[in-house]
Amino acid sequence: MPYIRSDYSMPPLLDLVSQGEGVCVEFKRLIHSAPKIARSIVAFANTSGGVILIGVDDDSRIVGIQSEKETLQVIDEALKLHIDPQPQVEICVEEYKRRMVLLVEIPESPDRPHYHMEQVLSRENGARTVERRVFIREGSHNKAATEDRIALMISSKAPNIISFTDRERQLLEHLDVHGQVTAEGFSALAGIPLPEARRILVSLVRSETLRLVTDGKKSCYTLATR
Repeated sequence: MPYIRSDYSMPPLLDLVSQGEGVCVEFKRLIHSAPKIARSIVAFANTSGGVILIGVDDDSRIVGIQSEKETLQVIDEALKLHIDPQPQVEICVEEYKRRMVLLVEIPESPDRPHYHMEQVLSRENGARTVERRVFIREGSHNKAATEDRIALMISSKAPNIISFTDRERQLLEHLDVHGQVTAEGFSALAGIPLPEARRILVSLVRSETLRLVTDGKKSCYTLATR
């Protein structure tokens, strides 16, 4: 079960509540679903980190939790059964007007991508299967990451090797004229497999030559100077 640290330094509860929900803060009146809270933990770990306030309503009212033990059991199940690999979390408790709030802080993780795992029914045969998805934080919402965003996370774990061949020159010329390109578009343009196209694009993002732009379920690449 997650261990609660009494000596952990975190911004005061009222300061966090006054920020409202956003890219680094989420409110939960209560939690009873391990897969749902796991999705939020994954999103924060895969983005810039954040804190989940359990016992705070969506309208910022501090309502408190009924059972610290049951809440911790749900978080423990989320970490052990619904997230791979497990991220680091810090948990502390604050009391406000005799109402107990659990603060779960998730740092930005060096081990991303973290995958959210949940059993779902297959649409094809009705059999149960484990669905693995990567979530990130956008504004106050948890969104499924695109393949390009996942590739960038994976690439960040290894040294960045950049080459400048005809393919890269062709890509930069295309962007100079058209402004943007998808991984699929660059694959067709250069006549190379999609994984190789995505690898080149991601390496150029890491070198700050390109910028990855995500809009909903779609990603594209633009020149970093635009």
